[in-house]
Amino acid sequence: MRILHILDHSIPLHSGYTFRTASILREQRARGWETFHLTSPKQGPAPLAEEEVSGLHFFRTAPAEGASAGLPVLGEMALMRQLERRIEEVARQIKPDLLHAHSPVLNAMPALSVGRRLGIPVVYEIRAFWEDAAVDHGTTAEGSVRYRVTRALETRAIRRADHVFTICEGLRADIVARGIEAAKVTVIANAVDAQAFQPGQPADPELKRALGLEGAKVVGFIGSFYAYEGLDLLLDALPLLLARDPQVRVLLIGGGPQEAALRSQAEQLGVADKVVFTGRIPHQDIARYYDLVDVLAYPRHSMRLTELVTPLKPLEAMAQEKLFVASDVGGHRELVDNGINGVLFKADDQQALADAVAGLLADTARWPALRRNGRRFVEEVRNWPNSVARYEGPYRKLLAARTGSATARAPQ
Repeated sequence: MRILHILDHSIPLHSGYTFRTASILREQRARGWETFHLTSPKQGPAPLAEEEVSGLHFFRTAPAEGASAGLPVLGEMALMRQLERRIEEVARQIKPDLLHAHSPVLNAMPALSVGRRLGIPVVYEIRAFWEDAAVDHGTTAEGSVRYRVTRALETRAIRRADHVFTICEGLRADIVARGIEAAKVTVIANAVDAQAFQPGQPADPELKRALGLEGAKVVGFIGSFYAYEGLDLLLDALPLLLARDPQVRVLLIGGGPQEAALRSQAEQLGVADKVVFTGRIPHQDIARYYDLVDVLAYPRHSMRLTELVTPLKPLEAMAQEKLFVASDVGGHRELVDNGINGVLFKADDQQALADAVAGLLADTARWPALRRNGRRFVEEVRNWPNSVARYEGPYRKLLAARTGSATARAPQ
């Protein structure tokens, strides 16, 4: 089986998107499937048309050029035209059995055009809806003209695809609600390679000293600072936590669009000296920073994006036997059994967040069971062999239909 994956971006860029992709590709290869990988112009300028990264070979697509490339709408159209040309070029070269387009819809529409032209089945994997991500980024508002047009484009792609994959039950329910047959939609759940994550180690005393965290009880977040992550709620809850325990500190590891606003918020709340911003750190050093944290916080705000989409971070925390609290948005509820493998609190409620963190820090007797149950969950349920196995049925069905169709057309 030869599968051409069409991707928004990939490693060596670091994001939840690229890490999920790399895990899927490696597990598909472990099953004996041939995988090929093509990134969109959003990967950015590449010195080579093809590139080897961590044992995976990627075809790159040059950015679109011309005056329209940087304009709203026209820029997206130029990107899709450029990607369509590149998909067809690569497909004619490698002759795949399937085209597997991953979010966003800007990848799906070019893949569908090429697939129809070359007679190759196309599957579309939705990790989040483009229109909902745009709301969080502030480029549109829910219900706006742009939002409705983008939603209609997503629905069109879903209907045209031969099969649809998605990452969680929340997104699957939304897709089916658009009038799509339930049997056409398969969940490939987010997962982790438990063996790639080891239980946390004692904190590095030198790193702890350098960050001013000696003697502190550390509540931390590691990742990109997007508005939907709810880090503003965490800072709002910090004065409540400090009133209970002056040794609490917040450690924010990473960066992103909200960093300046968060720094300003900490100043306004009078807690800037209780919040440590590390900036982005090399991926190979992340484990050392995880080890500094007593309780991880995932305070996502309630909105369509977070209610529908499951994140990777809580699974990574479970794999490392880390304690964490998470808001009770739909995406978290699919992963967290409250009080069993993590602690949930009412979304958008700073008092509930403070109570959850303070309660967990104080109740050390609960820690061993939470850690043990989280690790067992990723080892036995949310692992990549389990998730990737679910591709096989739809893939085989499409290949059988394609073979049968070709046979039926063959001259007798």
